[in-house]
Amino acid sequence: MKIKNCNSLEEVRTEIDAVDADILHLIAKRKEYVKQAAKFKHSIEEVKAEDRVAHVVDHVRHLALTLGVSPNMVTDIYKQMIEEMVESEIAEFQNAKNF
Repeated sequence: MKIKNCNSLEEVRTEIDAVDADILHLIAKRKEYVKQAAKFKHSIEEVKAEDRVAHVVDHVRHLALTLGVSPNMVTDIYKQMIEEMVESEIAEFQNAKNF
């Protein structure tokens, strides 16, 4: 991972703001893929996909460890994000079935 060597606190904050924007764009992108997944599923249980959730959480936890990021923090963030996105996917699934 390449990190810019900043020369001031203001420059560091600007870079952090840019990273935050990147993170939010990626979360939005992930959410759009989650919404697409709904059309390939046949039940609410399949939408919830508890095995898949466990796999994703394990995967990002391991990745966090390799990147030197707190695995507990990443696990908490992903569990919250997945919970919210599953709710969105359920709504998408139900809307698709009503048409």
